[in-house]
Amino acid sequence: MQDVIIQLMNQFGYIGVMLLIAIENIFPPIPSEVVLTFGGFMTTYSSLAVVGVIVSATIGSLLGAVVLYYIGRILNKERLMRIVSGKIGKILFLKADDIEKADRWFATKGDKVVFFGRFVPIIRSLISIPAGMSGMPFGRFFILTTIGSCIWNTVLIVIGSIVGESWDKIAAIINEYAFVTLVVLVIVFIIGVIYFYKKRVRERN
Repeated sequence: MQDVIIQLMNQFGYIGVMLLIAIENIFPPIPSEVVLTFGGFMTTYSSLAVVGVIVSATIGSLLGAVVLYYIGRILNKERLMRIVSGKIGKILFLKADDIEKADRWFATKGDKVVFFGRFVPIIRSLISIPAGMSGMPFGRFFILTTIGSCIWNTVLIVIGSIVGESWDKIAAIINEYAFVTLVVLVIVFIIGVIYFYKKRVRERN
């Protein structure tokens, strides 16, 4: 995949960066660290400029985030509440009140989650969905996403431009960070699910 990404970026320049980052936001398995650090490296031997790569990457981030945001708007709170009120809710031990609580939590913490989530692999992409589901105002979502994504993109692109041909080593380090983060998130999720189900069983008894 890395070779394909590099080929596309060499061939399409700014447009390639923008499209790859947009796709990465929708499909997290595509490694943004490769796109961004290599994009920074490209500025050392091509006509691409650091600012241009940052702008292209940020536009791509916004395009992907907006798609997921509107997917969240389609899967809104009311629709989820109707779903968990039926058989699916009983199977998953979920109630409409659980969706309501999650929505209230996001209403108070959503700004921080959307902004800081842009610095966390996997979460940086998926966080757009609950933002849409909770009905976060699009303007606020757009501004927070723009600032957070721009910071993340700038850091990796500038690093790539500084280290030059060693960009792949930085990408590898970021990839390890992403893997560790993913493992931690999976563990936290499993613990949360176990706790939630045990609590539900106690309530049912």
